[in-house]
Amino acid sequence: MRRLRRLAHLVLFCPFSKGLQGRLPGLRVRYVLLVWLGILGGSWMMYLHYSSYSELCRGHICRLVICDQYHKGIISGSICQDLCDLHTVEWRTCLSVAPGQQVYSGLWQDKEVIIKCGIEEALGAKARPDLAPRRELVLFDKPPRGTSMKEFREMTLGFLKATLGDLPSLPALVGQVLAMADFNKDSRVSLAEAKSVWALLQRTEFLLLLALQGKEHTARLLGHCGDLYLTEGRPHSSAHGTALPAPLRPLLPAALLRALQQWVGPAWPWRAKVAVGLLEFVEELFHGAYGTFYMCETTLANVGYTASYDFKMADLQQVAPEAAVRRFLQGRRCERSQDCTYGHDCRAPCDRLMRQCKGDLIQPNLAKVCELLRGYLLPGAPAALRPELGRQLRTCTTLSGLASQVEAHHALVLSHLKTLLWKEISHTKYS
Repeated sequence: MRRLRRLAHLVLFCPFSKGLQGRLPGLRVRYVLLVWLGILGGSWMMYLHYSSYSELCRGHICRLVICDQYHKGIISGSICQDLCDLHTVEWRTCLSVAPGQQVYSGLWQDKEVIIKCGIEEALGAKARPDLAPRRELVLFDKPPRGTSMKEFREMTLGFLKATLGDLPSLPALVGQVLAMADFNKDSRVSLAEAKSVWALLQRTEFLLLLALQGKEHTARLLGHCGDLYLTEGRPHSSAHGTALPAPLRPLLPAALLRALQQWVGPAWPWRAKVAVGLLEFVEELFHGAYGTFYMCETTLANVGYTASYDFKMADLQQVAPEAAVRRFLQGRRCERSQDCTYGHDCRAPCDRLMRQCKGDLIQPNLAKVCELLRGYLLPGAPAALRPELGRQLRTCTTLSGLASQVEAHHALVLSHLKTLLWKEISHTKYS
């Protein structure tokens, strides 16, 4: 035993000692090789981490651009003074997944918030601080000086018609836009206020947040400065595999990630409650007051929930208005259905005879959500419920996006699924 301890001591602490080299002639080469491989692998992981961080996380540029334009009087907003003069908006963790859309967690007025800001033009200028403030020439060029309030109202209405479709409810949304622009409640919209809210409207997620304000499944808007805006703090994520370092996720098998989801995630009744909220959100997107919206990236990373396990959509950047999707598909040339893909998974069939994309999506929101819920709900489901739940989810995933099926059939399937889940948890503490 003493000899073994001495050998272990030599291997761990004296790899290059002459005594060890004499006893184990081939060990030194193997040991050096392993050490160098470890150093190389660790260095590569550190390089990937820090290079991706510096590429993705450029909040300092965002703040520089916004505050420069605010101090020049080009933009304004309800949080400009806190952000640029009082410095009471605290930037914390970088959550960005694309360089052009900066996302940070933060703190403002003792509340946890999410800070979002786009810096596409600044990045196009190599993100040099001396060039970044020129961004206002591109983004904040509308409305031009001399635009009347009536003209700005008509300009906003025209933009919303082009983005959401010609809906009778749009004048009410225009009223919301103008009310947000007039953040100081002086009953007038200045040029800086108009430029700021116009830039915000170019961001699809902001427009959706505004259209869905008052809905319990989306974050509340808390304030803005130029095209930077704050929302409620980020909900808990249902994709617990995202807690792993990004370079490690592709190396792990899907089965292991699913097992991690089941072990680390909430208990099944809480997951059922989150799923009911997700199904209610699908209802809100379908024929709401401001038209229909499509979920174009259906992943667990977007399925969030509060401390009480009420569903909250974690990210609306991949939710698109029906009018935008149809405009993208109309007349689009294609060879196969993959050529008719909007976003990540909003896909329409390709008419191979005409070589053009068709207008109806292959899978509607509900079918994609049910496919997601099969992996989220079936593991750990009560034994008595699992057969019926599996059957209903399979039926749901076969729904097509044809307009003839969407109305009554989808509503019936969704209602049955919600009823089944709610019946299982309604009489328990989980409701």
